[in-house]
Amino acid sequence: MIPFNKPPYTGKEDDHVLNAMRASKMSGDGEYTVLCHKWFESNVGCKKALLTPSCTQALEMAAILIDIQPGDEVIMPSYTFVSTANAFVLRGANIVFVDVRPDTMNIDEQLIEAAITPRTKAIVPVHYAGVACEMDVIMALAEKHQLYVIEDAAQGMKATYKGRALGTIGHLAAYSFHETKNYTSGGEGGLLLINDERFVTRAEIVREKGTNRSQFWRGMVDKYTWVDVGSSYLPSELQAAYLYGQLQSSEEINQARRQLWDNYYQAFASLQEKGLELPIVPEGCEHNAHMFYVKLKDLQVRGAFIESLKAQGVLSVFHYVPLHSSPCGLKWGRFSGDDTYTTADSERLVRLPIWYGMTEAEQGQVISSVRQFMGTL
Repeated sequence: MIPFNKPPYTGKEDDHVLNAMRASKMSGDGEYTVLCHKWFESNVGCKKALLTPSCTQALEMAAILIDIQPGDEVIMPSYTFVSTANAFVLRGANIVFVDVRPDTMNIDEQLIEAAITPRTKAIVPVHYAGVACEMDVIMALAEKHQLYVIEDAAQGMKATYKGRALGTIGHLAAYSFHETKNYTSGGEGGLLLINDERFVTRAEIVREKGTNRSQFWRGMVDKYTWVDVGSSYLPSELQAAYLYGQLQSSEEINQARRQLWDNYYQAFASLQEKGLELPIVPEGCEHNAHMFYVKLKDLQVRGAFIESLKAQGVLSVFHYVPLHSSPCGLKWGRFSGDDTYTTADSERLVRLPIWYGMTEAEQGQVISSVRQFMGTL
């Protein structure tokens, strides 16, 4: 069976993880955490980077930092992972879902303004598949209505929008280093990217359980104490060490995935005449090959497609069930306007196997399986 995913591994992680295991400090904010922070601040371009145990917790920190209060509204697409909404619901927010664009499956920037009310606090664009949302429009709306923008760039590391790294455009952003992402910190992991200096000092406090411990270690205060709300948002040094090994090969990993993505696109280009829809990357966007998805005619054909590939030894998967149709989405959210594409296109989309280290033979089996199914239509 060709699996849907294999966690990225380069071999450079081993020595760093072993060093972390033997170090006198294995808890958060040790040598490797500092190295990772410096790498992101230098290579991505954010004002401050803070590793977290997961992307979910980075989003939770963002919700605290913008001071979400009960009754505030947060705008986002329904076609996203539950953490995008949960981070704000935990602070008492109501979620306002907006339809997606069918070309990218990103939030339709032209529909956002109609969803804004006096209670709106933030917009959370989700860069689906590592393809950027239309950030110029979103940032202009945020400035016009005095809203925060928090980029859910869980899938966006090494992708850009008009030359700017995803995660560096909004006020705050979050990356994921889960094992299904292009880069991992050992199975789980995340990063909070801070682009507005107003949040830097408080972010360190929130991350350190609401204490000013970071200032204490830098000699800025003679003792540390509880000064704000917060939680334990520090990953262990083992996570940071594993990630640092991957960061040293980040461009190699990115190029390898891009080649796999290009191979799929070229192999399936002719199948568009038979109704197989391929991903679209708008002008000005550089993707990171986080995923390769296709769209079939409808839910029934998609189900047959997945079963056909499985019978041929290939595991393909559908993706999100729209949040607005879930029990908690109905309880804590509402859909603004019409659901023209979110549900319909989510039922047609299927993701194909792609991972760093995928062999030509493995990808060839996937391509052959897809072609065989399409030949039956």
